[in-house]
Amino acid sequence: MRLLLVEDDALLGDGIHAGLRMADYAVDWVRDGEAARLALLDHHYAACVLDLGLPKQDGLAVLKDLRGRGDPLPVLILTARDTPADKITGLDAGADDYLTKPFDLGELQARMRALTRRAAGSAAPTFEHAGVVLEPASKRVTRHGQPVALSAREYALLHDLMLHRNQLRSRGQLEESLYAWGEEAESNTLEVYIHHLRKKLGHDFIRTVRGLGYQLGDAD
Repeated sequence: MRLLLVEDDALLGDGIHAGLRMADYAVDWVRDGEAARLALLDHHYAACVLDLGLPKQDGLAVLKDLRGRGDPLPVLILTARDTPADKITGLDAGADDYLTKPFDLGELQARMRALTRRAAGSAAPTFEHAGVVLEPASKRVTRHGQPVALSAREYALLHDLMLHRNQLRSRGQLEESLYAWGEEAESNTLEVYIHHLRKKLGHDFIRTVRGLGYQLGDAD
């Protein structure tokens, strides 16, 4: 799952970037409002972590531009502006959540899981399909009750497919979800991960729609 991090503080941004990557997110990090605006125009993200006090363009302006285009991208404001008036302003400008600095990294990760889950139309904290259960909080995957060992990329791909389990996902959508800037995939890498997941979860677990993409197969 690919996120946009907008944070101008190098030390703090580095810590957030590392923490989100540890949670198996692909993260693009920009350090000013103009770069954020352009990234949001050019790429599809699952969510955005947005600071407010940014160079070139304030975070609220970035958010208002996003909502002005009708983009429903989940946005979590992460800022030192901690008064009730600041929070009201941010939420009324279109933010989905508001977290003040200093913060706990585990709480940020949990809030991102909740935002992306709700954006996909799911209220449950776990995903289940055809005997496979994925628990995002623990990154645990089981099949018929038995643990399944997955690589980080395999887990991220499975998470995307289960999050969008009623949708057809194109190759481009899956690759954009899996890879941040500088992590472009080789031509057959996605097919390799699909093959590995089928070996571990069942050949019919992921269905190929020729020329269109992939989606989960029929449930048992």
